[in-house]
Amino acid sequence: MFGRLVLAVAGNRAVRTAISDSPLSRPVVSRFVAGEDDDAAITAVLALQRDGLHATLDHLGEDITDAAQAAETVAAYRKLVSRLADAGLAEGNEISLKLSALGQALGADGPARATGNAHELADHAYAHGVDVTIDMEDHTTIDDTLETVRSVRTRYPRVGCVLQAMLKRTEGDVRDLGEPGSRVRLVKGAYAEPGSVALTAKNEVDRAYVRYLRLLAESGAYPMVATHDPRIITIAESVLTPAGAPAEFQMLYGIRAAEQQRLAAAGHTVRVYIPYGTDWYGYFSRRLAERPANVGFLLRQLTSR
Repeated sequence: MFGRLVLAVAGNRAVRTAISDSPLSRPVVSRFVAGEDDDAAITAVLALQRDGLHATLDHLGEDITDAAQAAETVAAYRKLVSRLADAGLAEGNEISLKLSALGQALGADGPARATGNAHELADHAYAHGVDVTIDMEDHTTIDDTLETVRSVRTRYPRVGCVLQAMLKRTEGDVRDLGEPGSRVRLVKGAYAEPGSVALTAKNEVDRAYVRYLRLLAESGAYPMVATHDPRIITIAESVLTPAGAPAEFQMLYGIRAAEQQRLAAAGHTVRVYIPYGTDWYGYFSRRLAERPANVGFLLRQLTSR
């Protein structure tokens, strides 16, 4: 309920303008967003590498309104991939693609446009030794997104995908995608979804998460455990190791850094989701919705000088 309320308020145009334009919000934003350009992204990856951590990089921008913006996103990712390779940071790192940023919602031909752009970026990324994961967004886009995943995987089977434990359809998607080597990032879900398609109680989502994790481990897939929940992390360690599955844990930039290092020291692969770019508001709103403390931190910044 709290998260839904925050997302509803954040979606108000006046609220968006106030937060986006206020310099007082920047200290909060910088906690979750590495910076506005690829220099900041590279700096963040270097810092993670020194700690034995890996990165997945998201060039922010999910509310595009025309094909030119989609082309700019493609160009930004191409530049980032080239810079990662030039800096010796390609191996072990990846880019995360939101298909809405690649034109998925631009009319009837949007899904095909986004698929074409995803193919182009996968070609460029894998030519430079950088992995790719295709992000998942709200429930209305899932079928188109999974179709893009299947299309790109015909050439690059390592392309990762994302499934959301909160959605009622996810068990079927887990069974469809759960095959040896399939890279699947499992998240709880951060979008405000209706009860008709999503579980709404936290304990139901948690149980679904663990159930889907077990299914992925048993299928021979490569589960990417994307959570900050201490209890689920503990369960994940016990589920993956007996099943002989590799354990990769993923967390967001700026959250639970000590736990990231603990998991890495225990021998697990740990990947940090690094968002960067100027269009940070949508991503930032979802981080606010996840924890009341984040909203409190923002309000203190906006009301104090």
